[in-house]
Amino acid sequence: MSNPAVPADPTPHDSRGVSRDVDWTDYRDHLATARKDGSRRWIHPKKPSGRLHRYRLGFSWLLLAVMFGGPFIRIHGNPLLMLNILERRFSVLGQIFWPQDIVIFAVAMLVFLTSIIIFTTAFGRLWCGWACPQTIMMEMVFRKIEYLIEGDGPAQKALSEGAWTPGKIGKKGLKHAAFLALSFVVGNTLLAYIIGSDALLHIIRDDPRSHVTGLTFMVLFSLLFYAIFARFREQACTFICPYGRFQSALLDENTIVVAYDNKRGEKRGPWRRDQRMEDRRQEGLGDCIGCRQCVSVCPTGIDIRDGVQMECVNCTACIDACDAVMDKVGRPRGLVRYASLNGIESGEPIRITPRMKGYAVLLAALVGLLAFLVFTRSDVETMLLRAPGALFQTGADGRISNLYTLQIVNKTTHDLPIELRLENIPGRIQIMGRGLTIPKEQLGQGSVLVELDPNRLTGGHTALRVGVYSGDRRIETVKTVFVGPRPPTL
Repeated sequence: MSNPAVPADPTPHDSRGVSRDVDWTDYRDHLATARKDGSRRWIHPKKPSGRLHRYRLGFSWLLLAVMFGGPFIRIHGNPLLMLNILERRFSVLGQIFWPQDIVIFAVAMLVFLTSIIIFTTAFGRLWCGWACPQTIMMEMVFRKIEYLIEGDGPAQKALSEGAWTPGKIGKKGLKHAAFLALSFVVGNTLLAYIIGSDALLHIIRDDPRSHVTGLTFMVLFSLLFYAIFARFREQACTFICPYGRFQSALLDENTIVVAYDNKRGEKRGPWRRDQRMEDRRQEGLGDCIGCRQCVSVCPTGIDIRDGVQMECVNCTACIDACDAVMDKVGRPRGLVRYASLNGIESGEPIRITPRMKGYAVLLAALVGLLAFLVFTRSDVETMLLRAPGALFQTGADGRISNLYTLQIVNKTTHDLPIELRLENIPGRIQIMGRGLTIPKEQLGQGSVLVELDPNRLTGGHTALRVGVYSGDRRIETVKTVFVGPRPPTL
């Protein structure tokens, strides 16, 4: 007799535990969400629970708080995170970065990608299961709403396959209305990352008729997010995201993945209430009782017992489900667990491979380069160029003058009064007008007149070094060229 505490799966399945409506010769040649005729097989996973799920839930709430609060949390008056592509202003941890800092962004992107490569090499798709925005929003927000309104996975499946009663219409309508509202909130949050929270709040308070174009795009983006989380779902990871496909080039036998211990679990067979473990071993049976709870909780519909698969996002739901079953039958946890293939097959401990060491050295070098670029980043970015089409002039006192255009980006959070000084040649330099004060986080422009004595010139083109000062502090030195009359040839 089967253990009543561990319900059997009523769906007929073959010897591998794969349901017959997905009767595949080779499971790696087909997607778990598609039938043989190409039609979609909808996934209704059971509600996950357990130790690892609680850890993921807490970590997800932390990331969600950062995501939704990023544009609105202020540090030194600047957003915690903002990617204002339109004005080419980027705020990271309250520090403003400009297009002139593109090298820093390029190195930061390399650090990010290298980190994912290292974590994938060492720990498999840890990013997908624990930190990917698609996974977090789908499993920890939209799926939770679905559980709250429609019930657990089997109840959702029964509701979807049932007749359209008033109760079904009410539940489906409430769920999709909540999905649409949440998609609109997500769209506005991402918009705040692009244009800034102040601009977004201004648009919200303003007359919608003044922002018809923006509102139209916002509705379209909201419908896009709604389609992803209400319809596309796990197929975004399977069809669109390339990460699952190139992970095969990063994983090896020592990578820690969510794995099924086939040596301990095979051969599968039901667990009888009065069965002793010694009798089960004599019958050639392992710890896996074929309950398929690991399959029923999988959000991508795969069977982890088939081995490492592209669709697995390492969400650990199968680990918690299997541990709960092992507790009920009195067997040790860990039949499905974080482990390497070598660890399962030969009992080898986790070890750092030469490839991991190489990636780690590369990451350390990139992090060092990024830190150097950030800490040596100047407060201003100055561009001093000769005015287009302007020729040198000779004054009444015999001095030679050149006219320049000046552009200064103030990267700080306070206004900067700017003064220019010649560093390598005596002469006079003057900002036209009443001087120049650059507002915080803004671009300042002006005209500059440089006058030199003819005997200070070294030819038709004389190199100049100009110091950019704020008070008595020199914050940058720029180089340019002074044009004067050529010396007479003998």
